[in-house]
Amino acid sequence: MEVPSLGHNIGSPTSPCEGMVKNLSLEAIQLCDRDGNKSQDSGIAEMEELPVPQNIKINNITCDSFKICWDMDPKSRERITHYFIDLNKKENKNSNKFKHKDVPTKLVAKAVPLPMTTASKQSDGDYAVSEWSEINGFCTADYSPVHLTQLLEKAEVISGRMLKFSVFYRNQHKEYFDQARSTQGNRMLPTVKDNSGSHGSPISGKLEGVVFSCNTEFNTGKPAQDSPYGRFRFEIDAAALFNPKTSLYFGDFYCMYTAYHYVILVLAPQGSPGDDFCKQRLPALDVADNRFLTCAEGEDGGLVFHHAQDVILEVIYTDPVDLALGSLAEISGHQLMSLSTVNAKKDPSCKTCNISVGR
Repeated sequence: MEVPSLGHNIGSPTSPCEGMVKNLSLEAIQLCDRDGNKSQDSGIAEMEELPVPQNIKINNITCDSFKICWDMDPKSRERITHYFIDLNKKENKNSNKFKHKDVPTKLVAKAVPLPMTTASKQSDGDYAVSEWSEINGFCTADYSPVHLTQLLEKAEVISGRMLKFSVFYRNQHKEYFDQARSTQGNRMLPTVKDNSGSHGSPISGKLEGVVFSCNTEFNTGKPAQDSPYGRFRFEIDAAALFNPKTSLYFGDFYCMYTAYHYVILVLAPQGSPGDDFCKQRLPALDVADNRFLTCAEGEDGGLVFHHAQDVILEVIYTDPVDLALGSLAEISGHQLMSLSTVNAKKDPSCKTCNISVGR
């Protein structure tokens, strides 16, 4: 979705701000309840007379803020008490019944439909409302390296002690591995990362990779027998994917309205296309010394691996992975679908894993 054209004069003297552009932090925008139909009460005549914002222009877009201006008939402006912007409106465009809510919100998507409506507060506390404006679509910006560093520092605070591990593993349905054998040369091929995590993540919908886990149970030191992604598990020795010739990057930090927090890391063979992609966008981590995932030489000269205890790691490996390098078996536990992070939306109210990047 493209950012709308800004060819018109944004300092229009007929704008509701007398030529000033509104600079809106999305933490302060008021959303409306779109359920229901037009009000049938006695205020319908006044509602129909309220003007609709015209010639809406959006610019200076960041991850959670933007500047907006619009044109309005100056003769009608004095009757308007509220302007409402709806960042979620996709259907039922003509619905005007809503409850006014003075609550903050944050933007939680990259592709955003934006219509506006005007309202006039009545003596009984209800609102007369105009029709919705045309929908303007725009895309929010990605986190900059500075923003990702802020997110990284927040993740480091809660990462906890490091636990030893020896394998990366990937759970999927049997059909996934059957296809890898029959049509993909016995390999798991990189696919584009979904839209889970932070709305400003520069890797969502862009980076290609194969997602692995590495977290272990504290009491056994082994992977949990439950998984949300399928009953078949591929395990591979950690050194096959993670070694001194691998680049390690911090990708994201988020939660899904639960106590669990997730950290996305990227493993990319040095000099690979995935490495080149991440080098321009993500904070690089010291392979042997960081708070999430380490690979260091042990006393016997072999490699020793550790992962953070108090966050759930999602590790994206950017190259194909040959099934012959590991083993495949069915797990004995449950398939906990409720814990899936596929296209999971980040909790925008969590103070632990959110940063403020508005202007």
